Amino acid sequence: METHKPDFPLTSSQKTARSARDPFPAYNSKYLTVPQNRTSTHSSRINGALEAPSCMQSFSSSIINNYLDGTRDGDVAKGSSSGMHFRDRKRKVDYVLAYHYRKRLPRHLPTPGSPEPMHGAASLSVVSNGGTAKGSTELHPQEPLGLPGVQVVELSPLDALEEEKQLQREEYERNLVEAGLEIEKDPENKSQGLSFVRIHAPWQVLSREAELLRIKMPTKKMYEITEEGGILKKLNEIWCKLTEPLQPQVPRQENTNMKTLSYPFSREKIYLYNIKDKDTFFDSATRSRIVREILKRTSTKARSSMGIGTLIANNIYDAAYPLHDGEYEGKNDDMNERQLLYQEWARYGVFYKFQPIDLIRKYFGEKIGLYFAWLGLYTEFLIPSSVVGIIVFLYGCITIESDIPSKEMCDQHNAFTMCPLCDKFCDYWNLSTACATARASHLFDNPATVFFSIFMALWATMFLEQWKRLQMRLCYFWDLTGLEEEEITLTCSAVFGVIVYRITTAAALSFSTNQTPRSNVRVTVTATAVIINLVVILILDEIYGAVAKWLTEIEVPKTEKTFEERLILKAFLLKFVNSYAPIFYVAFFKGRFVGRPGHYVYVFDGYRMEECAPGGCLMELCIQLSIIMLGKQLIQNNLFEIGIPKLKKLFRKLKDERTEPKEVDTNQSKDPQQWDLDYILEPFTGLTPEYMEMIIQFGFVTLFVASFPLAPVFALLNNIIEVRLDAKKFVTELRRPDTVREKDIGIWYNILSGIGKLSVIINAFVIAITSDFIPRLMYQYAYSQNGTMHGFINHTLSYFNVSHLKAGTQPENSPFAQDVLFCRFKDYREPPWSPNQYEFSKQHWAVLSARLAFVILFQNLVMFLSVLVDWMIPDIPKDISEQIKKEKSVLVDFFLKEEHEKLKLIESFISHDKHKHKSGAKGSRIRAASFQGYQVNRSRQSSFTSFSSQHTEV
Repeated sequence: METHKPDFPLTSSQKTARSARDPFPAYNSKYLTVPQNRTSTHSSRINGALEAPSCMQSFSSSIINNYLDGTRDGDVAKGSSSGMHFRDRKRKVDYVLAYHYRKRLPRHLPTPGSPEPMHGAASLSVVSNGGTAKGSTELHPQEPLGLPGVQVVELSPLDALEEEKQLQREEYERNLVEAGLEIEKDPENKSQGLSFVRIHAPWQVLSREAELLRIKMPTKKMYEITEEGGILKKLNEIWCKLTEPLQPQVPRQENTNMKTLSYPFSREKIYLYNIKDKDTFFDSATRSRIVREILKRTSTKARSSMGIGTLIANNIYDAAYPLHDGEYEGKNDDMNERQLLYQEWARYGVFYKFQPIDLIRKYFGEKIGLYFAWLGLYTEFLIPSSVVGIIVFLYGCITIESDIPSKEMCDQHNAFTMCPLCDKFCDYWNLSTACATARASHLFDNPATVFFSIFMALWATMFLEQWKRLQMRLCYFWDLTGLEEEEITLTCSAVFGVIVYRITTAAALSFSTNQTPRSNVRVTVTATAVIINLVVILILDEIYGAVAKWLTEIEVPKTEKTFEERLILKAFLLKFVNSYAPIFYVAFFKGRFVGRPGHYVYVFDGYRMEECAPGGCLMELCIQLSIIMLGKQLIQNNLFEIGIPKLKKLFRKLKDERTEPKEVDTNQSKDPQQWDLDYILEPFTGLTPEYMEMIIQFGFVTLFVASFPLAPVFALLNNIIEVRLDAKKFVTELRRPDTVREKDIGIWYNILSGIGKLSVIINAFVIAITSDFIPRLMYQYAYSQNGTMHGFINHTLSYFNVSHLKAGTQPENSPFAQDVLFCRFKDYREPPWSPNQYEFSKQHWAVLSARLAFVILFQNLVMFLSVLVDWMIPDIPKDISEQIKKEKSVLVDFFLKEEHEKLKLIESFISHDKHKHKSGAKGSRIRAASFQGYQVNRSRQSSFTSFSSQHTEV
């Protein structure tokens, strides 16, 4: 590590002179001119190889470290013990830039006067691995005219590219210094390797940028928060006592009834702020945010690069990141914030505790803090829905023995001979063989599921309303209240392919001579098709993420926020179709277009469309939903999140070990510094994947909950792990993200609201179309002789005369062919002895009308109740609304008081100055002394000292 004073900013004439002295810049030519000075002191020997100077080394003479001390080179790189400061152990590292460098290996040119290569520090010429004739021992470098004693060396394209990168880094770092930042840079002591640039923002830069960014900072004023009285206060106190063991052991504000008044930072009003120490006034998250803003707007001339993002994209730098607060392991009395987060939040052993949201927000920023607050509230809301879902499932288990339709279907004495499931190879079969499917369907297809669907629709509304209230509360306490701020057909093809698989597999299994696979056709086809769907969903999810990004980049959004919102919307729509298309097919399309015996619908030259099971498609929908939901959560959300970052980390480590030579860096500390440890972590790529997996899960919980009441239970179990998994990932596996101030969760709330409204419509159709709820109601109250469900199965089955089967479709070698005159199939059609044989019966149209009427009634009822809940629950809690009004009033009074004190001070100074002017020639000197003396006296009575003594340089 080298330490030097920074260069003063260059004037335009100086820059012109510098460019004139360098007529052959490396990035404009593949030739490098090097003066042949045998006595140069720049050469050094590293592992026996001569290190020749180049443009990469020329910057070492003006390396932009903003301090100079007398430490020898051997002691330079030891750094501070914490790895969080510059070598002076005083200035904090606010940001780090990392890059890989590569030096040209020296090779000397033979000349007529020197037939052998020179050794030691005799020559400064370097050569490339450029073209010479095979076996030739002599190169013929070109010599520029008018430059005696200068040798031109041809550079390889790789060397020229490295020179260009080095020049851009030099220019960028020089511009950062001109912006006021202070930089400490590692020396490049190896032929190639990894180097770091550490950045510190001094007080002048922090105060200037905080004012430009209008960052709210705490003032001297504190005011009391008015608490609600009465029964609510008592209940809150009881709740706090009961949940005390669940609270994380992190530092809290001593007096929770007091809040510090915050105001956007202003250097003109610096006397308003509670500045005890300018080194700690801005916390590490705010400091890194300010430095990041400077890095984003600082540019270089080369390739018109704009900011650090472009430089990283062009591989000028490898990474840019703020540092973590030291190691996360270890427990002692003086734990840093990262250790606190790990001990009280990022371990599976503390899954039962609440999240330390305020500490998360302080360490990672408001945007990440809001995500974990939302995830915590969502997980808490899953508890009541899980309880109700379990009750609904238990109701189905308890009433299964008393379900009359299931009993009729399982009664072998009252057998129903069903029509063949396929042509030629399938025989007539008895309905009682589907007994198990019918009994299982009752677990999810019963009257309680209708109640549960209504409950979940209201649950979604209450969750969104409660989140708006919590979000507003967090905005108030976090001082965010005034913050400003194409078709894809691949999924359809995949679903269509799985449908084809289901049809062909069912037909193939039906051809089997083995009785076992023939009797389990439905189960086999359903299970294997769902697994294929799951694999396709996992693969397409990764593809669609890249497709959404590509489509958004084509649009060229004007702002970063617009880009993010458009990217999120596209990715969600693609993944929504990908995740739910197979479920939509089973729920609303399977078995709807099969035709009837003697007139089936065929696809692919002889394959019949697949039918629902005798008990309906709801059971298969339940299987489809549960396998996709659980498989997606287990494989994608958990295994991928754990495994992929570790594999990337291992791959990056192996790559660095393979590319970097085994050289000893004498200036490198034996213990890795914090910037070394953070570099090997995974970069933070945003919260979109975290939100996306939870939003898709929210869809599983709400959209088809009528078919799978246990969905909230599995979502709850997953989220208990997910919270700690995400926490551990942020604390231990990822580099520290840049802090971003956001007052809400953005477009994700609109997506949640849309899913909530869509769930009402989908559940209405699932109950009306997919389940047998409406046909059962119609039979019991319109067609039953005694108002019971006896005879329901017979009522839903139509007759078909087997002699009307088309030639070539009758069962072959059937032992029942001579005994069967009529077979039954599930539909409401006229019997063969009717004048309108096989036409839809009156019952069909009556049931269809009832289904549509139920959809309309259910949708309007639930929507009305949702609007009612929305109206009854205000978006802003009453106490928060009152506190916001009070804060504005307190802020005005505080300003008036401070300005009045400032005016009195000025008037007193003027009167005191006039009085001193009368005393003679020493008036000006006495005036200055009196003002300083007045300030000292006043500092004993007022907190104005911070303005008069500590921060006069601002």
